[in-house]
Amino acid sequence: MSKTVILAEKPSQASAYADAFDHSERKDGYFVVSDKEFSHAVITYGFGHLVALFSPEDYHEEWKKWDLNTLPLLPTEYRFKVSDGKQKQYTIVKKHLDEADTIIIATDGDREGEAIARLIINLSGNNHKQLKRLWINSLEKEEIKNGFHHLRNGEEFYSSYKEAETRQIADWLVGMNLSRLYTLYMQKNGMKGVFSIGRVQTPTLYLIYQRNKEIAEFVSKPFYELYGRFSHKKGVYQGKYAGRFDSEFDLEAFKEKQEISDSAPGQITSVKTEEKKQYAPKLFSLSDLQATANKRFHYSASETLKIVQGLYEKKLVSYPRTDTNYIGRPEFDYLKNALPSYLNLVNETIAEPQLKENKRYVDGANVQEHYAIIPTRTLPNLAALSQKERNIYALILYRTLSMFEKPYIYDETTIETTVHAVLFKTTGKVEKVMGWRKFYKNEKEMKKTTEENQTLPTVREGDAVASHFYTKERKTQPPKYYTEGTLITAMKNVGRDAEDEENKAILRETEGIGTEATRANVIETLKKQDYITLQKNNVLVTPKGETLCEVIQNDEIANASMTAKWEKYLKKIRNQEGTQEAFLSSITNFINHLIQKVPGTFENSAIKKHAEKGEAVTAMGACPQCRKNVLDKGKFFGCVGYREGCTFTLPKKWSGKTLTKKNVKDLLSKQETSLIKGFKNKKGTPFNTKLKLVNNKLAFDFPNPK
Repeated sequence: MSKTVILAEKPSQASAYADAFDHSERKDGYFVVSDKEFSHAVITYGFGHLVALFSPEDYHEEWKKWDLNTLPLLPTEYRFKVSDGKQKQYTIVKKHLDEADTIIIATDGDREGEAIARLIINLSGNNHKQLKRLWINSLEKEEIKNGFHHLRNGEEFYSSYKEAETRQIADWLVGMNLSRLYTLYMQKNGMKGVFSIGRVQTPTLYLIYQRNKEIAEFVSKPFYELYGRFSHKKGVYQGKYAGRFDSEFDLEAFKEKQEISDSAPGQITSVKTEEKKQYAPKLFSLSDLQATANKRFHYSASETLKIVQGLYEKKLVSYPRTDTNYIGRPEFDYLKNALPSYLNLVNETIAEPQLKENKRYVDGANVQEHYAIIPTRTLPNLAALSQKERNIYALILYRTLSMFEKPYIYDETTIETTVHAVLFKTTGKVEKVMGWRKFYKNEKEMKKTTEENQTLPTVREGDAVASHFYTKERKTQPPKYYTEGTLITAMKNVGRDAEDEENKAILRETEGIGTEATRANVIETLKKQDYITLQKNNVLVTPKGETLCEVIQNDEIANASMTAKWEKYLKKIRNQEGTQEAFLSSITNFINHLIQKVPGTFENSAIKKHAEKGEAVTAMGACPQCRKNVLDKGKFFGCVGYREGCTFTLPKKWSGKTLTKKNVKDLLSKQETSLIKGFKNKKGTPFNTKLKLVNNKLAFDFPNPK
């Protein structure tokens, strides 16, 4: 009897698949399932990446040590192994794959999911077997059943796997070689620690650094604007002159030259009223959802992805790692049919639902791998969701409901008032149909827009008005700090600011740097590397991040355009227009180029000043022996003057108690600490006391020596 093995990405996904079969039985690391179509099948799973690339030392023992003489690290072939701690599950998966006649790849429906499955299949030695592909957009039972009834040929997705594998190898090459290269030169110049370099993370860091630098160097300047308050028999309204002035003197000189004074007669020279329509925002892609959730709730990009992934696994929303804002006709049809249920769920109404397809939202030509993030047919019990899940689900649901509401319609009236040939412009609007905006009436942005629009009197062209003029002083404003939400958007739209037209086109074509599924992880990596930090939702570069950026600012690794060119070629691999060999050859050439260039980069940088500055920032205090800095050395605290013979050190742990940095700073500045609780004597008995320095040696300072 032939055996079919279904390979899922993780246990929760496998469990959802098993629920869609008529019969299922859970075993250790797999499910046995059956129905009319599959008389005997096994669903097994990974825990994400069961397989990983070799570490450098797996290729050559001498590659374990970070040494400039071993660079570049260029394996003759790229090999994979079972990821650390995952041998047990891999053994279970391999056993079933070995017994399989047909393998159904049922990992996430994207490039990474394809690579996760194929790498397991390859390592297990089963890539010669018949491969089928499950391709679905939600984990609802009916969608899963339909997907298994319409399996696709595995060969259709081979090029997506090669693209993902190539990206993985390229990131390994860049990370392993350039992290060692820059770190070792940093350390040669007095810096401490490891400086991680990445194909996407480094240009992203430089993007943040440039914005932070713009803000730091920004000099706010005052400017002045001229306003008129015009009185008509039907009412009063304000108008603004389009120009701005650098000083009050310039403004007053302008008024004098144009004879602008309160006694000057004014005339209405134009009155135009135009009906305008504003359609609801497009449906959510992942990056749009991350940006909105960060703005509304201050959720990080990775937190939003985690929440929406959880909603997907609860079968409440469609596949989240999507880069499109469109759905196809089938999705529109089910949303249309479920519309009353969605409205009832949140106690909303739509008087006249827009039930015809609108290409702003429904366009199958713009749906590639997956469609936009929308609610599934499965309605949640909102009370059973966490607050964060409710928030994200509501964002998705209301964005979808807005598609069925009328556009926001208003009359915009523009009045042009002329005083001695000087034109003052007034704009006001009258709302006619709230449409989709009724779902957002309590939002700050919507309320602010409404408040800023003045109600205008009914006037006609040629009417005379009395005038009163006044001045407003304003200041030029610096750019805003990136938040995680605006950073995600900036990564996606980075091409808009490129100066070179070719690079701008490439960045636009590749949708910036990173992918929809990886940008959140890139930001988290920058946090973990201590390159960026968050302050009131603003993304700031740390001193460590600044140091790296100032060193690499003229190196290609900082340039988003370089990453975009790589992304463009990776896309060619997916479209079977390029090869892995050609791409990795270009990466190798790039690494060799930087190995030659970087020594000169450091000669021309102010790295030694950064090292001294960094040392001063991280110092625990002054050494009591030689007055140089005492630093955290990892396993102990030690003086930087050890090369000149200074022997002063302090332990990290003393009598069973780990010393805090405050304890160490107190010892260096005051020669003693405050009371410390939790020491233990040789018998394990706890006691409390102070510590002090006696002849530059650590000692207890008991209040009562007895």
